[in-house]
Amino acid sequence: MSDSTPDLEAARQAIASGDPSRAMPALAGLRGVEPEAAIPLLLLGLEQTTFVIRSLACAGLGVKRSEVGWAALATAVRQDEDANVRAEAANALASYGVERAWPLLRDAFVADDQWLVRCSILSALAEQEAMPPAWLLELAREAVADGDGTVRAGGAEILGRLVREGRGPEAAQAREALAALQGDGDHRVTAVALDGLQG
Repeated sequence: MSDSTPDLEAARQAIASGDPSRAMPALAGLRGVEPEAAIPLLLLGLEQTTFVIRSLACAGLGVKRSEVGWAALATAVRQDEDANVRAEAANALASYGVERAWPLLRDAFVADDQWLVRCSILSALAEQEAMPPAWLLELAREAVADGDGTVRAGGAEILGRLVREGRGPEAAQAREALAALQGDGDHRVTAVALDGLQG
């Protein structure tokens, strides 16, 4: 074994130990490993009880993409008990491409009331150049109806982007939605709304 190639059996044992101090460096060390060898170890990480190990495994499955990884992430975003893991799974799913990830992430956004998960979905999808304006508008409308100010501010940022880009009927609808947010009870939301309207 060269210094740059991880010992995969040692990595497997470290991940299976469930001890974050051993498992996390082992998972991080899989970056340079071929997907065929790395994916089973990332899936093993997703089975561990410690949420930080599962989170890191999700991040890895977003880089080492495969059908089995997609299925595991889709399950994690819906079912994992920890919001940090669901948020990381959402980020990883977005890396598989907007066309594929959108239906699943839209449903996860609607179903999951944790602000961390919702904000992760907002930022992961908003960063995707391929997101059609209609989908961005749908997502932003869901977000600005949220009870959490951080999520509403994230939705307002997407509305502002739609106004700035000025493409199609979505820009006018986004401007209308931003105007309504000027009376929001959270100063962060009103600030983002005002900023978006100036765009």
